[in-house]
Amino acid sequence: MIRGIYTGASGMIARMHDMDALSNNLANVDVTGYKRDTSVHKAFPELLLRRMNDDGVFRIPHGSVDVAPVIGKIGTGVEYNESFTAFTQGALKQTDNPFDIALDGKGFFTVQNPVGEERYTRNGSFHLSPEGILTTKEGLPVLGENGIIRLKMNNFVVDKEGRVWQNSSLADDPERLVSLEENEWESIELVDRLKIVDFPRDRYLKKQGSSLWMNDRFSGDPVPVAAADGVKVQQGFLEASNVNAVTEMVRMIEINRAYEANQKVIQTHDQLASKLINEAVRL
Repeated sequence: MIRGIYTGASGMIARMHDMDALSNNLANVDVTGYKRDTSVHKAFPELLLRRMNDDGVFRIPHGSVDVAPVIGKIGTGVEYNESFTAFTQGALKQTDNPFDIALDGKGFFTVQNPVGEERYTRNGSFHLSPEGILTTKEGLPVLGENGIIRLKMNNFVVDKEGRVWQNSSLADDPERLVSLEENEWESIELVDRLKIVDFPRDRYLKKQGSSLWMNDRFSGDPVPVAAADGVKVQQGFLEASNVNAVTEMVRMIEINRAYEANQKVIQTHDQLASKLINEAVRL
């Protein structure tokens, strides 16, 4: 009976991990580029059940050392294994803002944190700093293949390969600002290409908050991604999270019911144990 209580308790703990992941998904359903998490579990080792006081005749092959025949298995519960992130593509939403950039396909934008380390994001809601640097909303510089990208308002376009172009006739004139419609793009030059990377084992990337990811020795080093690899850069679009709110709500109901079922298992075993101690043993 004690084994049954432990089994029910392990099921309740597993459902708590599920609820933590689900709650985080729902909290970030409107965050640009967010990727949903799911809690992964594995079973405890199963126990073989044998029929004791049996000589095994006509049941065990000749030469077997197992006298008591196996009649089945019994599970011993479940345990938390990991939180797995699903890197499926989110829907692209058109904004017509030139500073909104989305990735259609695998890969990550590369940004630089305050201590000079590279971090990675799918959130392409960028801004232009007072110094003319392309940054995230937290102020982290967006990196190109040659370093920090410097731009001028209304004087850049990003093609589907991630290359950033500007009108060189306006690039060095700090006093002259024009709208995109007035910019005649009479002298086009390449500024840089967005540093878009992917990883050999992206499932091991670690979330750091603010839509940032960090790699480690398990995920592998970043590998440059090109248009030939199937990724397209879409300027004027943002990638929505890949969380389906309806699906998550249905999943929440399932988790609550599974939690209650495991709770009933513990209550039943507790009642049986109480009856055994207070009645059967007393007789």
